[in-house]
Amino acid sequence: MLGGLKSKKIDLVVSKEGIGPVLAASVKGTSRAFRNLVNRTEEAIGDCANIHIMYPGLVYGFVHFLKATDPSDRSLRPNDISLDTNGDVSPAIRAYSRLLEGLTGRRLVRNDYARYEAVGLALVKAKAAKRESPLLATFPTADSPLTLDAFFSAIYRTYDMRFPYTYTDPGLRHLTRLEWHPQSPALVTLRKIEAAGEALGYSPRMAAG
Repeated sequence: MLGGLKSKKIDLVVSKEGIGPVLAASVKGTSRAFRNLVNRTEEAIGDCANIHIMYPGLVYGFVHFLKATDPSDRSLRPNDISLDTNGDVSPAIRAYSRLLEGLTGRRLVRNDYARYEAVGLALVKAKAAKRESPLLATFPTADSPLTLDAFFSAIYRTYDMRFPYTYTDPGLRHLTRLEWHPQSPALVTLRKIEAAGEALGYSPRMAAG
């Protein structure tokens, strides 16, 4: 994508005909050197401002996955350990999460260009049992705006708010988000195996009626 200052490769971009980029998400992963996370916040801020200068209407999200490592792994340096012996995240990660909370929540096109519409943070366990979520459940906490559920909700909610005219203007109907039919063969098949919410890991957007 062309930015206001330089071009930028973004992991996921949704572009609509006649409008241009309307939704994008940048994904980053870090497996070590967690003490340096705060120093990388400047990079995230600059990236966001660069893209929003060129596309102020873009719904832009940032997700950062960290590796959940603990002192039991003797091969790791102290700087590469994200959890202590009690399973609590390191002070550096907590400080980083507070900074990320300040970078999320952009709602209107005239708002701060250096803030994302949504930011997600998750710790990924190196080993997870079969059918167990690989994400650490205790951090971020359920009420945090950084959980992946909150991230996707904010992305979709902001998109719907930013393009409200798409529901009344037939010429722009292609901007309306797609919905699942309640009797979609895909959903029906999944329900036969187990509840769709558990199988998919999210609640499908269902068409009214």
